[in-house]
Amino acid sequence: MSIFSFVKEAGEKLIDLLTPGNANASEQLKEHIAKVGLGNPNVQASVDGDKVTVTGEVASQEEKEKILLAVGNIAGVGSVDDQITVTGPVAVAAVFVTVKKGDTLSAIAKVQYGDANKYNKIFEANKPLLSHPDKIYPGQVLRIPE
Repeated sequence: MSIFSFVKEAGEKLIDLLTPGNANASEQLKEHIAKVGLGNPNVQASVDGDKVTVTGEVASQEEKEKILLAVGNIAGVGSVDDQITVTGPVAVAAVFVTVKKGDTLSAIAKVQYGDANKYNKIFEANKPLLSHPDKIYPGQVLRIPE
């Protein structure tokens, strides 16, 4: 359980999500999680300024990390407070990397694994959040599995 930082200016724009007093913010976040292809996990989210707190239970570390990224990679979100419990087997947490201008999955794979050809490992680890290996943007945070 920890707080993850994100680039506030990067990410998908969800209208009114971070508007003060938005009573539907939690429901909008759950809809966003489902829309990016992560199903309907047993999580709840609350918004306080640019910080989103996510609570609930999921079956795996990978599912937890993808939910955190789905929520954090929204324009206006500066941090995500992870209060999610993993009910399944404990796994090693992935490393999170923020995409910089000019980055490609190959370049990130070269830095992280020493082999640019392992870009597909990063792409697969970030599905369904990524739809194509060439569609990443500066400020986006990606999972880098062990």
